[in-house]
Amino acid sequence: MVNMKAKPFYLSDEDCKWVEETIAGMTLDEKIGQLFFNMGSSRDEEYLKMTVEKYHIGGIRYNPATAAEVQEQNRILQENSKIPLIIACNTENGGDGACVDGTAIGSQTKIGATRNVQYAYHLGHMSNKEAAAIGCNLSFAPVSDILYNWENPVIGLRTYGNDADRVMEMTKAYMDGAHANPGFCCAAKHFPGDGLDFRDQHVANSVNDFSCEQWDATFGKVYRNLIDNGLEAIMAGHIMQPAYTRHFNPGIADDDIMPATLSPELIGGLLRGKLGFNGMVLTDASHMVGLTCRMKRKDLMPAAIAAGIDMFLFFNDMDEDFAAMKQGYLDGRITEERLSDALHRILALKAHMGLHRKAKTELVPPKSRLEEIVGCAEHKAMQKEISDRAVTLVKYKDKDVLPLTPEKYRKIMIVYVKGLEAPGLGSLLNKNKVSPADKLKEKLEARGFQVFIYESPVQKMLKEAETGGKPDLNLYFAGKDTIKDFAAKQDLIITVVDIAGGFQPVARPSFGMTKGGGEIPWYVHELPVIVVGTKQPFVLADIPQARTYINTYDVLDSTFDALVEKLTTGAEAFVGQDPVDSYCGVWDTRL
Repeated sequence: MVNMKAKPFYLSDEDCKWVEETIAGMTLDEKIGQLFFNMGSSRDEEYLKMTVEKYHIGGIRYNPATAAEVQEQNRILQENSKIPLIIACNTENGGDGACVDGTAIGSQTKIGATRNVQYAYHLGHMSNKEAAAIGCNLSFAPVSDILYNWENPVIGLRTYGNDADRVMEMTKAYMDGAHANPGFCCAAKHFPGDGLDFRDQHVANSVNDFSCEQWDATFGKVYRNLIDNGLEAIMAGHIMQPAYTRHFNPGIADDDIMPATLSPELIGGLLRGKLGFNGMVLTDASHMVGLTCRMKRKDLMPAAIAAGIDMFLFFNDMDEDFAAMKQGYLDGRITEERLSDALHRILALKAHMGLHRKAKTELVPPKSRLEEIVGCAEHKAMQKEISDRAVTLVKYKDKDVLPLTPEKYRKIMIVYVKGLEAPGLGSLLNKNKVSPADKLKEKLEARGFQVFIYESPVQKMLKEAETGGKPDLNLYFAGKDTIKDFAAKQDLIITVVDIAGGFQPVARPSFGMTKGGGEIPWYVHELPVIVVGTKQPFVLADIPQARTYINTYDVLDSTFDALVEKLTTGAEAFVGQDPVDSYCGVWDTRL
């Protein structure tokens, strides 16, 4: 059972009394409702009131919106909820994870490239200062995964790197920064740890296949450090960990090994027992196939709580899910003891936040607070500073390429390469924004270079077809010109590879026969060529012939300002250090 006076809650006698009296005064429906974290799908006032008055939800995370919209939503929720709500946000990379107009401070991988633990602290502090200004009180961060497999499709830039010690130090620094905002808490994810599998638990099983000893020395080290230093909550991933499951249940059949969200061995044995975690545990999103493939939804909900999970993320159909969870209690799958334990942890976390000491009208700061904090100059300056320290010159074989000057390379061709990836949320959010190639062109031209963006034969053909013309079907990729004529048209080529990382199958560069495909840099020995990976840092796996390769980790204006400044200053201006093995463990990428 939870010890509410111990770490991480540290409740006083008065706080404990509030928890006990609140639970004693709850109906069964109110108790069942506290187990649910809703995903807000509407900001309509009647919908918001319904979620807290009919379903008695314990917490909520919402779809993206402006700071003003989220603040108003949170105000309505808190003022109409009988018990104060946990309101979460995904501030992994900045305040833009709490509201669309928040500040993108820097991805975790980008900060890992700086090797500066203080930047991880600033990320935690500034991101969640903006989140708190609009009424949030819990971050689904830090991401505590370690990238051991470059083909992992989930992590992308959501890791401080491939070194357990660096991840340990930076996740704690993030948490310390978040805690600098009074009452603000963290839920580290994704226990027992992602970064080993090449599969994505959104769409398939996922496994952390380290031995117990390997896990202790890596992921275990990270989680133990966070727990020892006051981590309040942990998000369990739909990730199996067979070694520790068998350790705590030696006779278990392979078919019965479950992801952490359904595993009493991993939650009760490893997390609660071996690591001594006394805080609150919640599931990752419940629509992910790594969970739904294990049993019927009506069964997996009570099974998660019975396994030791305290809060369930998110509703599918509200009536159906609520009834299924309640039935799990009524038929004894969720015991009275287990329900009581979960409720004590949920309410103890709310008391730790100090929510019970505030009037309902004080739980969300006034709009004047968000106007002062969200997107403020101090946070934008930190974004710029991190960008300057992070851009990484990963590979530099031809030592005389840099610096770039108009006298040396007057004419520059930019080849824009996108990925073989299906349009997703990222594509929709970036619609009509300036492409990285256009952004780089503009900034180089401001330095006196003559810059043009290459248009492939396929792109020309599709453009002609779209305008009703007769496309030239005589496609070619190496070019019809002589090498002499080709080299005369430009002095240097920059290949900009724009592929997102994370939340998708690992995207690969698209060359040639696609609308977004640029030409593969076959000419690395004919002209100086610089390849720039703008997001996913593993471009060398597909362009091993690149002799000069740079990772920027994002396409922010501040990042491209830093990139151009360093290109025109020289190799010594690049101070970022590769945080993830951008060579992908493949020998020929170093040639």
